[in-house]
Amino acid sequence: MSAPDRVPFTLDSIVVGRNARMRAIFRYLSLVGPGQGTMLVTGESGTGKEVVANALHLHSPRRDKPFVAVSCAQFSESLIESELFGHERGAFTGAMTSRPGRFERADGGTLFLDDIDDVPLSMQVKLLRALQQRTIERLGGTRPIPVDVRVVAGTKRDLQHLITTGRFREDLYYRLNVLSVTLPPLRERREDIPLYVAHFLDRFFARRGVPPVPLSAGVVQALTSYDWPGNVRELENACERMAESCTCGQVRIGCLGATVLFNERGLALGPRPDASGTALAPVWDDLAGGPLDAPSDEGVAAADSPPAAPAPGHLGGLSLDEYLRRVEAECIASALSASGGNKSRAARLLGIKRSTLGDRIVRCGLERADV
Repeated sequence: MSAPDRVPFTLDSIVVGRNARMRAIFRYLSLVGPGQGTMLVTGESGTGKEVVANALHLHSPRRDKPFVAVSCAQFSESLIESELFGHERGAFTGAMTSRPGRFERADGGTLFLDDIDDVPLSMQVKLLRALQQRTIERLGGTRPIPVDVRVVAGTKRDLQHLITTGRFREDLYYRLNVLSVTLPPLRERREDIPLYVAHFLDRFFARRGVPPVPLSAGVVQALTSYDWPGNVRELENACERMAESCTCGQVRIGCLGATVLFNERGLALGPRPDASGTALAPVWDDLAGGPLDAPSDEGVAAADSPPAAPAPGHLGGLSLDEYLRRVEAECIASALSASGGNKSRAARLLGIKRSTLGDRIVRCGLERADV
């Protein structure tokens, strides 16, 4: 997200959700926030490690001091020392002036070191010393500089496993792991997905200067069925796509990317029976402009006056056969898009034989279409 789009972080801006583990984590942060201990936050990429670090900072007496976040993975071994500790003029080619590092910029506040698992061993020794002595030395300098920072470290890997393989120092692990939090991936807290979606869509529609629109039942089903390997960050990107591509009064499955509709297990949209017992009813609604079945009590906007469901046999003016043909064509086109045009992989996504897929492509008139 670009700087102008970034929303100021406050405790009120956090979407904690309904998941019991996440609620327990944020209660824990409020309890340990006033202390001074370092914290290790473990979780997959995109689960919200920086949000946890920021929340800890806002619960602490340091809340009015700087919060500085840095990803250790973005710097090479030759640059990371200068980035964290700063450098003096002439320390290396191109160092025309002295520059403070992240430790000095965070003085009095909180420093979040994300991707601590990517810090090279040679730098781990210096980082351990800085934490123990509470002083740093700039690259090319000889003068110890005292720093008062509370360090929160984030890791996407199991540091204890890295210790056994010789890629992470055990003494640094214990120095960081005074307090610890492990974040569950989004696929283990699906009940929170509608709340995150509502939060992100409100923001992205506001950026466009338009009010949020409801989600179709098919979209809700797809979003809650997908495993989100990129976690909350991937969901945020998907919501931005929906907000930018929606040009009608409802977000439909055409606003979703193929990766959300399909995963290694196949079609994310079903079959999952809805209240009427019709497995593909949400998809039919999307394709034919049927009822806006968006559950407002799940955190997504509902239509003010949803139209009545079409009577059996009429289905929005289409016959059942035409409904099924359109559903089938939409699913096949999305599977081919998700597989890059590879029919064997598309057939696996759909759970059918490749020969069957070929027959259905012809039947749906997709053999000449640009899918």
